[in-house]
Amino acid sequence: MAKKVTLREAWSGEADCLNCALRASVLFAGLEEQDFKRIHDSIDQFAIDPGTALYRTGDHGNYMFTVRSGIFKLVQYLPDGGQRIVRLARTADVVGLEALVEDCYEHDAIAIQHTEVCRYPARVVRTLDRANPKLHRELMARWQRMLSEAEAWLTELSTGPARQRVARLLLRLVRNQVSGECELFSREDMGAMLGITTETTSRTIAEYKRRNLLMEVGPNFFLLDIPNLRRIAEN
Repeated sequence: MAKKVTLREAWSGEADCLNCALRASVLFAGLEEQDFKRIHDSIDQFAIDPGTALYRTGDHGNYMFTVRSGIFKLVQYLPDGGQRIVRLARTADVVGLEALVEDCYEHDAIAIQHTEVCRYPARVVRTLDRANPKLHRELMARWQRMLSEAEAWLTELSTGPARQRVARLLLRLVRNQVSGECELFSREDMGAMLGITTETTSRTIAEYKRRNLLMEVGPNFFLLDIPNLRRIAEN
């Protein structure tokens, strides 16, 4: 259920808007208070359970979303009925950017963890973009990062033997983190990210666990042996 955040709570930080992904992600960090008022009027904040779609391919792109916490998978469906996960959206990422230039969303955005988002109308961002050069520059930077991320998925996660692909994915999951701990997804989802079968993914994860490259510290929560996984990923 959507939770309406008051402007006073948002601007003062009482609703944690000063520290949440919406403000801290840089996308809106350059807004003045009067600009923030304009976008705040339509901000909704809500939680999504794992397996729930935020939007579907072909849905009309009325909104953009900032991920406050959790992870979405962006899914593209293949002509044979299969699916590929083309990108993961994590804390501080913006999804639905295509709503700025397209009528419809290009992927399914499905939560794979308990996820919280802020939703805001694309029409408001388009208006601010025309009036705020800082926001325009940041939007262009976001597009470039999305392209770079897509290229990385193509080159790193879709080429090479399965052992390399799985190692590269694991390393990406802990990138920019202090610790080497991460929560794994279903083997089906991992296979869809890497372009390999669920069975191959399961065998590879089992092998890494036997070799202590993955040490389970909680239910489906693992500590990675980063140096040895990096050697596998690079060789």
